[in-house]
Amino acid sequence: MAIKNRYDFVMLFDVENGNPNGDPDAGNSPRVDAETNYGYITDVCLKRKIRNFVELYKEGEEGYNILIKPDRYLNAKFTEAYDKEGLKTGNKGKNANDVRVARDYMCRNYFDVRAFGAVMSTGDDPCGIVRGPVQINFARSLSPISIQDVSITRQARTTEARTETGETEMGRKSIIPYALYRAEGYVSAALADKVTGLSEEDLELLWTAIINMFENDHSAARGKMCMRKLFVFKHDSALGNSPSHLLFDKIQVELKNAEEPPRRFEDYQIIVESEMPEGVTFIEKL
Repeated sequence: MAIKNRYDFVMLFDVENGNPNGDPDAGNSPRVDAETNYGYITDVCLKRKIRNFVELYKEGEEGYNILIKPDRYLNAKFTEAYDKEGLKTGNKGKNANDVRVARDYMCRNYFDVRAFGAVMSTGDDPCGIVRGPVQINFARSLSPISIQDVSITRQARTTEARTETGETEMGRKSIIPYALYRAEGYVSAALADKVTGLSEEDLELLWTAIINMFENDHSAARGKMCMRKLFVFKHDSALGNSPSHLLFDKIQVELKNAEEPPRRFEDYQIIVESEMPEGVTFIEKL
């Protein structure tokens, strides 16, 4: 059964001596707003980590497959939906009822489709377009970031020709000494009920994935990344009892000493306004 309540949520997470989300247009350097020097992380990056955790946590359990991953091309997965439902393949979506049946199959079997939605309208066996009930904004740092290029030496050469210049060669990696990021998200009960069927069990899995999404994603490039806080606003109704931006404003994060650059989570103070609008319950998940 689909969820009956709307939710809004706020994530606070940090990075220490790492690159949380490289920009391929800038030599894979950390993403930064050129006008303000505040860092940002794309929603695609955050959803990738949630997908990866769910795949590890559920280990192929029925109903919890992941659509967006580099195993098979997407059109093959769409054709599989037609085969499983006994539908005629190669019809290029001319039968609207077949497309709806295939779409419902994808929602039942793929967690990320139920949560985030997907464009599945390609190929000979399209499954339609699903607008997901879970949406996440770009994360933004709470202070301007300082990007440092660290020189490194590489001892493993890739070709014989490159060994002629010596046993080692120089390289570099871009890191942020420290940054605390904030991301905000939304869960629409209306979209869950109308299309994907996102359930209460799915929602609890989402919270678990958000809390743990960095724990199995550590790498030398990303440094030390930690989910520090997860705040959830639960509405009493499907359409909501308060505009999301008013709820987000109830959580303020301030730098304790503005004269010094932040280097740890304790350098910030989190202020939560306790009074909530009628019909909204505040939950501190982490």
